[in-house]
Order: sequence, then C-alpha cells, then structure tokens
Amino acid sequence: MRWLPVLYVAALLLLEPATPVEWPVSFVLIALPLVAAFAHGPAVVGGATVFAVVLEGVLAGTPCCAGREVGYLWDRHYVASYICTGLVGVLGMILAAHRVRRERTLADLRFVADIAQRVLLRPVPHQIGSLHLESLYRSAAAEARIGGDLYEAVPTRYGVRLLIGDVRGKGLLAVETAAALLGAFREAAQDEPTLPALADRVETSMNRRAVLLGGSEVGERFVTAVFAEIPFGEALIRVVNCGHPPPVRIRSGEVCELDRGRSAPPLNLGVLLGEPYHVDAYTFRPGDQLLLYTDGITETRDAAGSFYPLLQRLRSWSALPPRELLERLHRDLLAYSGDRLQDDIAALAVRLPADEPAVPATPPPG
Repeated sequence: MRWLPVLYVAALLLLEPATPVEWPVSFVLIALPLVAAFAHGPAVVGGATVFAVVLEGVLAGTPCCAGREVGYLWDRHYVASYICTGLVGVLGMILAAHRVRRERTLADLRFVADIAQRVLLRPVPHQIGSLHLESLYRSAAAEARIGGDLYEAVPTRYGVRLLIGDVRGKGLLAVETAAALLGAFREAAQDEPTLPALADRVETSMNRRAVLLGGSEVGERFVTAVFAEIPFGEALIRVVNCGHPPPVRIRSGEVCELDRGRSAPPLNLGVLLGEPYHVDAYTFRPGDQLLLYTDGITETRDAAGSFYPLLQRLRSWSALPPRELLERLHRDLLAYSGDRLQDDIAALAVRLPADEPAVPATPPPG
C-alpha cells in the first residue's frame, strides 16, 4: 500500500504518451492524494498534493513531454484540475489524520487485549512433575485476540487438574463468563477432593453469577467443559465431561476418544436438569498423551463444507511431543480452512514421557 502512489504515477506516465493530445490523462492525478492517504500520514499526503499539481502543470504545458503548447498551462480545464487536486488534497490529509488516529487506537486496543488474554488465559506451566504441557489459543477474529474459549492446568495435592471449556456466545459477556469460570476453577481445584465435587462447586459459582446478571436468558448462559485429573502415583486419568467434546488419548499411533456416553449437561444447566456428575477413569501410561480441545477445531470446515477430521490427523502425528503437536495442528487447521477459521480454537496437550515410570506419588513443590 505504501508504494501504491508511486505505481499510480508510473502508470499515468506510461499512459500519457500513448494517448492523443485531446485526451488529458493527467486529470486522474486529482485522485493521487486519496491514494496516498491509504497508507501515509497527512504530511506525505500534503507533499503528494503539491507534486500532483506540479505534474499536472508539466503535463499540461510542456511540449517535450506531452505534445501540448505552453498555453494549455492556464486553460480553464487545467486550472479547474489544479483547484480540485488541492481540495482533494485537503480532504486526503483529513482522512489520513483520521486513519492514523484510528490505527493508534487499534494498537492500544490490541495491547489491552493482549494483557487481558495473558491475565485470563495465562500460559500453563510447560512441566508439572513428570508431565509435559502445552497450550494453544487462537481467536477467529484476528483483531479480538480474546474470546470465550478457555483452558487451565493446576497442580494440587490430589494431582494435576485440567480444564478446557467453551462459553456460549461471543463478546464481552463471554469473556466475563470465561474469567468467572477460570477464577472459580483455580480456587476450587485446590480444595475439592473429587472431580464431581469440583464440577459441582464451579457449577454453583456459575449459577450464582447468572442470577446476578439477571435478564431473560439465565438458563442459556451455559458453558461446555471437561474437568480432568491425573492423580499422583497412579497411571490413570479421571474425567468429568459437561457437554463438551471428549478428550483424546494418543498412545503409540492409537487415537481414542475418552467418552463412555455419560456426559453431564453444560455448566449452568445442571441445576435445571438435576443430573449428577459422572467420573470416568482411563489408563494413562508412560508415553501416552492427552489432548483436550474446543469444538472450534472439529467444526472447522474446508471449501467443500466438510468438518476437520481430527482423529485421522492425530494418528499420523502421534509421535510428536505436545508443543510440536499443537503447532502442527494449528498449521493444518489454517491450511484446511483456507486460512479462514470460523470459530475460536483452544487446545491443551499433556504428555507423560516414555522414560518416566509414572506421575510422582507426591505433588511437585509449589
């Protein structure tokens, strides 16, 4: 965009000798200030305006360049062109100043969004005890940076507790709901002895918040979530699923969804349906990897409208460690969707290295 004014003038100079004298192509220079305003500030636009007026005069009255007599320089049509170029130049400087202010405001908003994301979705520790962890978050709206998808990993005396969730809806309400859910989880994960008790406490917090918000959609402000626990000293994973896509266990090329069909309702709907939380246990041996993700991944579509084949892709990447796995997943999602993600995506990968006998029997310091 910065080179567009130069290319615009170059195209004009190439076109001018090829047209008859009666066709004054130089009149298109009136638009040069607006072309410059797309990518330059008011000072550059002002300089482009002066340059355009001078070049219009040169093309109007220089026989060696345009084949016209000097008398054309003050022809009423060309004088009108000079005046219009000057007026458009003033407009271009105003537009350029407005654009610069908007860009600075956008930069400030991006900075605030980055800070908010770091507070809301702080990076998970790369290692907790023997477990290696990595996270991925990308907003579908490039300028938004933050949304309603969330994740967390907390070391507790009961083991490493994990959360992945997806807030219904978008905008500030979704971000506020995600922040409230994360705060409730981080606090309750340290106190509640079981996953069902943890999910119930978080559910209570979300219900209380929904009531305080009021409105007619209290029952619709729900969050799908998966609570997972990898206890210390045991080669297993415990899972409570609240209406969320099931976690995936990757083991030696085998990819398995951890789903026994006992998913509870999403958070903030359980109180309406009154169903208890079910905890399912699965083996988690050295070399295994766990992937928790939001539905923005599996609902990504290609140009033909087909959903992203997550399990099929994971089978060919089973040997990758968590960081490389998530990087490969992100690149593949962009390629599959034609660089147009339709929804926010979040993922959390956890691996127990093959050379580790098990998760330590005691929690790591801190």
